[in-house]
Amino acid sequence: MAETPSTPIRFGILGCAEIARKVSRAITLSPNSTIHAIGSRSLEKATKYAADNNFPQHAKIYGTYDAVLDDPDVDAVYVPLPTSLHIKWAVLAAKKKKHILLEKPVALNVGEFDEILKACEVNGVQLMDSTMWMHHPRTAKMKNFLSDLDKFGELRSIHATFTFAADQDFLENDIRVKPDLDALGALGDAGWYCARAILWANDFNLPKSVTALPGTIFNKAGVIISCGAALHLDDGKVATLHCSFLANLTMTIVASGTKGSLHLNDFVIPFEEKQGTFTTATESGFTELVTGWAPLPSQHTVMTDLAQEVRMVTEFARLVKSVKNDGAAVEKLWPTLSRKTQLVLDAVKISVEKGGETVSLS
Repeated sequence: MAETPSTPIRFGILGCAEIARKVSRAITLSPNSTIHAIGSRSLEKATKYAADNNFPQHAKIYGTYDAVLDDPDVDAVYVPLPTSLHIKWAVLAAKKKKHILLEKPVALNVGEFDEILKACEVNGVQLMDSTMWMHHPRTAKMKNFLSDLDKFGELRSIHATFTFAADQDFLENDIRVKPDLDALGALGDAGWYCARAILWANDFNLPKSVTALPGTIFNKAGVIISCGAALHLDDGKVATLHCSFLANLTMTIVASGTKGSLHLNDFVIPFEEKQGTFTTATESGFTELVTGWAPLPSQHTVMTDLAQEVRMVTEFARLVKSVKNDGAAVEKLWPTLSRKTQLVLDAVKISVEKGGETVSLS
């Protein structure tokens, strides 16, 4: 197939996961990407999925994952398979020289992820996880505020929550509650975002230690469906995370500094696709009779022409194109952030298993 510098990165999709509907739409909307193929264990299922989700006419449909990896025209693969399958298929994709957009959590533990990383490094493959909110322009604006010593000061605490009230069918049948498919449960699905938010606020420095909070809830199969943890950062800073399949939809970040604070109520998925808001306060105090705040917090709105998932795909494709066309080295930032996030999840899980014993990460 003849290529030019403007030829889009051609994606293959492994599986017909629900989240792949959102990401396949993002690939279609991305200016430098296109859906080239989809593979499923069932050709019939893949064919229906492609039709239902408006895949382009040129998209190839395969009845196996291997066929996608063997297609010489596939530049990159999106892997939304159950977490237990990531190590097998991500390693195989890397060996086939396919760049990898990997759904989170990236693995069941950091040992598995290190095997994926090794395969990517040996084969010169770009890896990025699918943490979409990192790519929203609001995230950069918020980071600017957290880095402003005059407006925010030094970080003292960061608290992140992601919960949603799953229905009974989800709690009994979804892959995220099955020990053989996604054994991390709510910790891997929702806690991943909370751990990433804490790392993000702390300049991606790992916590010194992690302690699971009392009250972890498991399903009958022993999978976590609700849990929390306290993370001890350096210089006396503290953080907490809470993730659950049992509470109303909540996606909050609250960061407090010596001079200011940041509040965000929709950090994983913005209330609106093309804009995001957040609230800041600096040197807050009370009115004279303590009947209100002075000054009042400020609300900020950040517009975006492309939704965060489209920006994610576009940035990933840009990196892939740089490696493929220009011989550039792979960008190590994204896999480094993935690994640190996985390390935090591992520590939470170990602490849960040890009845709340503190786990050191230093």
